[in-house]
Amino acid sequence: MFVAVYWWRVHPGKEEQFRDAWRRGTAAITRIYGSFGSRLHQNADGRFIGYAEWPDEATWQAAFDRKMAYDDEETRAMFLDAVADSPPDHAPIFTMTVTDDMLRRSMSSLI
Repeated sequence: MFVAVYWWRVHPGKEEQFRDAWRRGTAAITRIYGSFGSRLHQNADGRFIGYAEWPDEATWQAAFDRKMAYDDEETRAMFLDAVADSPPDHAPIFTMTVTDDMLRRSMSSLI
């Protein structure tokens, strides 16, 4: 398994718009590019941090090279409108190969 970690700063008042766009975009990326999905967190400094799981680095790299574009322009516009700052080209801050996985999945994610 492979993971990529991203961060974004969001314009004040656009947090819910961002989260909605992130959920919609994540669903599309999972469906189109084969990711295992993602988790969104909010750091104490206000940044949103996304942790995305992929079957392997090659699958992630192919999606990243295509900029993980998806057909829903409304979702992309919502996302970009909400983002105030992110790393250049929305590049991940970390990419890592999982060596040991003891993360317990919540029961709600199984329903």
